[in-house]
Amino acid sequence: MEAVPARARAYVACVALCALWCLLPLPAARTPWWAVALPAALYAVCEYGLRRRFGGTFHPVLLAAAFLLPPPAAALVPLPGALLSRVEQRPRTLRRVWRAAELAVAVWCAGRAHGALGGRDSVLGCDFPYALLPCAAAVLAFCGVLALLDGGILALAERVPVRRAWRGLLSRSLAPIGVHGLVGLMMAVLWRSPFGPVAALLVLLPMCVSWWAFAQYHRERAAHQATIRALVQAVDIKDGYTRGHSERVGQASVMIAREMGMDDERVEVLRFAGILHDVGKLGVPTRLLRKDGPLTPEERRIIELHPEYGHEMVRGISFLGEARAAILHHHERVDGSGYPYGLAGGQIPESARVVAVADAFDAMTSTRSYSRARPVGAAVQELRRCAGRQFDREAVDALVRALAKQGWHPAVTADDTTSGPPAPDRPRSAAQSVGRGAP
Repeated sequence: MEAVPARARAYVACVALCALWCLLPLPAARTPWWAVALPAALYAVCEYGLRRRFGGTFHPVLLAAAFLLPPPAAALVPLPGALLSRVEQRPRTLRRVWRAAELAVAVWCAGRAHGALGGRDSVLGCDFPYALLPCAAAVLAFCGVLALLDGGILALAERVPVRRAWRGLLSRSLAPIGVHGLVGLMMAVLWRSPFGPVAALLVLLPMCVSWWAFAQYHRERAAHQATIRALVQAVDIKDGYTRGHSERVGQASVMIAREMGMDDERVEVLRFAGILHDVGKLGVPTRLLRKDGPLTPEERRIIELHPEYGHEMVRGISFLGEARAAILHHHERVDGSGYPYGLAGGQIPESARVVAVADAFDAMTSTRSYSRARPVGAAVQELRRCAGRQFDREAVDALVRALAKQGWHPAVTADDTTSGPPAPDRPRSAAQSVGRGAP
């Protein structure tokens, strides 16, 4: 974002001044120039080359510098890499200065924490396991400073509410930076050993391989999320009356799946299933989806093809797993009267039974162009009434328990300004809520 608020620029200037203050005692440290130049050059290579190729941030070299060098010298190590790093967004100079300054301050604080607990002596003497204590203190200081400074820039530059600016920053960074801290400790010990700096550099090879694998996983996951977002946005554009419905069905499906004791991997699959359950609407004529009046038998048969359309659309997306079955069968009924295949009871995949309950619940608790939302309590009563006939009883009970613990806040999905006022209140059963195939 080019228009950085003045208060954010002032904040960056203050952090930069703080970084310069950390460097002031550098002449008195009497550190050999090569001892600073070598890790600085190594970090610059990692920052410019590896980060550019794989993404992410590489901290082992910075933490190794904090373990090996006096704090002012360690604070100098990240500057070349941060100032020369590639920046996509403008203003690029300000972003580089910010990155260099916050890392310098964080490394300085990590070095101070490490030195205060006798960390340099423990590294020189290979005093294990005591050396882990100063290492942990340095990692905690490093993470804490980065979280503190990043929260400030979020609040000032991105206008994130203060109550949310720092939320989760420290907890999310502790685990990955903790691993980087252990690698940095290994580098520091080998650096001071008879094997010298070359052996320390070898420690980075397996770290780079694991970093590459982790980056590939995140890229694949980001591609998955982008695919799902594109499909959901296409459905929302086609049927504006149900905008937001898919995300809420995904949320309700997650609540049910967790209450049923499913593992995290299946819970994620159920989230995908809930979000994409109506993707087949892309194959249904828009005039039918937006029709306010009753559907003719022929129109209903056309709409009832949407689960099969959806299944065909996602059949080649391997990461969806059993979500594909949920998309195909989420309109089946326990008593066998559903569609498209009239499956009954245990013949219906469990994922489809979960999504069916989530779909009906959100349909009943959301306002549409043809009816108003029902209270959550009334929707729960209707689900219980239909449990064992239309819906899986276990999934209904799981949703009821989850709602008792977490509550539910349904959003209005009808566009009242363009579609006219909602229809007067009239009773809707769960079957009527999902009767169009796409609530």
